[in-house]
Amino acid sequence: MPRDNENLHGNVPDKAVAALLFIDVINDLEFIGGEALAEQVLAIADNLAELRRRAKAAGLPVIYVNDNFGKWQSDFSKLLDHCLNDDVRGRQLAELLHPDSDDYFVLKPKHSGFFSTTLETLLAYLQARTLILAGVAGNICVLFTAQDAFMRDYELMVPADCVASNTPEDNQYALLHMRSILKADIRPVGEIDWALFQPHGDTGEA
Repeated sequence: MPRDNENLHGNVPDKAVAALLFIDVINDLEFIGGEALAEQVLAIADNLAELRRRAKAAGLPVIYVNDNFGKWQSDFSKLLDHCLNDDVRGRQLAELLHPDSDDYFVLKPKHSGFFSTTLETLLAYLQARTLILAGVAGNICVLFTAQDAFMRDYELMVPADCVASNTPEDNQYALLHMRSILKADIRPVGEIDWALFQPHGDTGEA
């Protein structure tokens, strides 16, 4: 069998030492508490865009891990279309962070990106052992995904300026938990050494 992914015409790596997981960033934020969360996540939107830019420059795959919001007959493209074209709180975020054609996506029914999803299979295919987690909410879906990743022996990076929760206090508590218990590296995006992910020492800077 050929090793390259012919369906994607070589646009994404078949192997990667790390992967960026964007958790629930494609999100209409139209729920109880969504207004407060929207305020917090829009404050880090530029950081999320920078994180994605740097990850892609370093040759890392980007995986959108998203709730299906209980809509079992929906799919990621319908969710994206809703967030981009309807008058919802999350529209600005979706416009800034909508996936490219070479990105991956995984729909999740519950909080963790690993629960009843294809994420673990995809990561095994990519052979990624370090996961960079970013998105919302830091104290719920990001935290649950990080805990499940830790249980599976992944190395974790959770840039502190690339996650948001309903309140700064909730977010800080979750970040400290992930650093102390899950051994996550929470340095901000501007301090990440992208050369660590480059097999030939390329810094990944664009």
